[in-house]
Amino acid sequence: MHRIDTVTVKDSPMEIFMFEPKGDGPHPGIVLAQHIPVGHTGIENDDFTLKAAERFAENGFAVAVPFIFHWWPKSEEMSVKRDEFRDDWTTLDMKAAYDHLAAQANVDENRIGIVGHCWGGRVAWLGACHLPNLKACAVFYGGRIMATMGPGTPPPIELAGNIKCPVAGYFGNNDENPSPADVKELSAALDKVGVPHEFHGYDGAGHAFQNFPSPERYNETASEDAWGKVLTFLGKNLK
Repeated sequence: MHRIDTVTVKDSPMEIFMFEPKGDGPHPGIVLAQHIPVGHTGIENDDFTLKAAERFAENGFAVAVPFIFHWWPKSEEMSVKRDEFRDDWTTLDMKAAYDHLAAQANVDENRIGIVGHCWGGRVAWLGACHLPNLKACAVFYGGRIMATMGPGTPPPIELAGNIKCPVAGYFGNNDENPSPADVKELSAALDKVGVPHEFHGYDGAGHAFQNFPSPERYNETASEDAWGKVLTFLGKNLK
């Protein structure tokens, strides 16, 4: 079960889906950055993001999932949202979600991490560059981290030196965005600035290998292995 809270970001209402673990806490927290939603709808119809949040909550984490596409009507074409996507807006979204999660009575504000899948993987990296109090960042097959999105904003890879927490990455070796070469570039960028990280690549897995609603992409073996690894990583750094 979850509830939907609403915060305001630059005069735009943003839904945050809140998932709570059992017990009184204080619990470690996760800001979960969504992938691109199915069709033109919000998180409420995104089975993958909802199930991922539930699974993190079942493992003892309080989870906040901000709807980062609130800047456009839900009926707007996704092509428009992609073309107009702005990192400066998204940074504000991540800060708002982090602050909202940290303010919860049952959450330990000193034990919060960020996780994201696909588009959200890029957003998780971006969030880690702008939220210095995060204790962990996990990126699942995040593409376009080397790309600029929005006026006057650098590619997130160039902000790697701002990351203050360890990073974990989970990638399909058959993926093209990010490709294995891209993953090496991301790792090199973190090495250059001394950010501790662990990257895991999966043979026979492509993009979105955890996305069970898409049978053509879902790879159960890789997905479950990555789940085990990310829960271990988050447990080590947040619990």
